[in-house]
Amino acid sequence: MIDRLRTEDHPVLTGLVALVSVGLVVGLVLGGVALGATRFLGIGEDPSAETVSDDVDFYLPKPSPTDGPSGPLITLAPSEDGGESQSQPAEPEESESEEPEQDEITLSAGQTSVGVMENIDLTGVYPGGEGSVLQVQKFASGGWQDFPVTAVVSNETFSTFVQTSFQGVNRFRVVDNDTGTASNEIKVTVG
Repeated sequence: MIDRLRTEDHPVLTGLVALVSVGLVVGLVLGGVALGATRFLGIGEDPSAETVSDDVDFYLPKPSPTDGPSGPLITLAPSEDGGESQSQPAEPEESESEEPEQDEITLSAGQTSVGVMENIDLTGVYPGGEGSVLQVQKFASGGWQDFPVTAVVSNETFSTFVQTSFQGVNRFRVVDNDTGTASNEIKVTVG
């Protein structure tokens, strides 16, 4: 009768003891299964035992600076008639004005026309602008306005993409807000 009174007086304590007992039994069973599985799979065996992976060495060379592209990476737009823009390859003229000056940003677009909210790929070159964050701007309401996209210059080049639902001709450029340097503008027809 005394044992019956003790368990009836403390139902929370009785439940807690039962819960701990069940948890202990389940833990022991799961631990035994895990131990058997590790022995069966060979996990945790003697590390001095020879395996195939002992013959493989991992070698990571020291990083060293490399030469980047020698000129600007520019994608040319197709001609108005949709065919080849020139029937004969043009001979490059050797002129100082063709090379972008130090701190001049050159911008190009991967597409000349896209559908609404399709990607417009923007790429360019920014000599001397390593690590700069360029703000994409769109011409609207008579002036250049920041577009919610930026690009980081790495190896003097950058790339990003924009999407817009504004139909018609859209004008974009990028600006280095730290120096105030702006790129050329590009035009893309949307719609």
